[in-house]
Amino acid sequence: MSIFIPDTIKSIIGDLTYDLDTSGLSGAQVLMFSDMVLKIEKYHKDGDETVQLIKWLDGKIPVPKVICHEVCGEYRYLLMGKVNGKMSCDSYYLERPNELLDLLAEALKMLWSVDISDCPRCRDLDTELEEARYRVENGLVDVEHTEPETFGENGFSSPSELLKWLESNKPSVEPVLSHGDFCLPNIFLNNGRISGFIDLGDTGIADKWRDISLCYRSLKHNFDGSFGGKVYSGFYPNMLFERLNIEPDWDKLKYYILLDELF
Repeated sequence: MSIFIPDTIKSIIGDLTYDLDTSGLSGAQVLMFSDMVLKIEKYHKDGDETVQLIKWLDGKIPVPKVICHEVCGEYRYLLMGKVNGKMSCDSYYLERPNELLDLLAEALKMLWSVDISDCPRCRDLDTELEEARYRVENGLVDVEHTEPETFGENGFSSPSELLKWLESNKPSVEPVLSHGDFCLPNIFLNNGRISGFIDLGDTGIADKWRDISLCYRSLKHNFDGSFGGKVYSGFYPNMLFERLNIEPDWDKLKYYILLDELF
């Protein structure tokens, strides 16, 4: 398959071989080299903020290093260093839930420890709800890939009804550095440590319970067989709160999982 690549990036990657990563749902093309990753996606101004944020995070938490960033025509080309290790949804970790939970709790606390006083992006609830409204009004919500109870007989009748509920039930917030999509495939682990956070398009200042909620959902579905088809034993969802040494806020968990259904 022929893929156009700007000369500046060609001069770096040369004739290196790569594999295409088709696991994501973003619509981007991702070329995986031995020690680099090239992400090609339609240009959107939010991507400029993401690149700025990744550079800001360099040295604060483990994130991919930006090697080259180009916008050419309608497309953005972002060449980054490759994160080492395994996704935290790798079978090695799912078979060792205690080790996994310790590392995920450490990853959350690592994010929360970052000084956000000069963070270049805010992802507060008003911002999230504004984007959710745009998606609802333009028919961009995929109701086929939601929790089974979200829409239908015992749930909301439509994305519009869910959005109205979200706008009327905004919770209080505890602002921290939030990954924004804290799911197991986005957290890489290597030799007992957090080796990298990837897919940082929604990272910024937001409520700490957004990440907790998505981590909780991701853990639940990776262990119960919803993802991958295999059920793993030795885990129950409340183990996350035990590792974080906090009481679960079920209202916020519900809220942020429902909010994510619109994205």
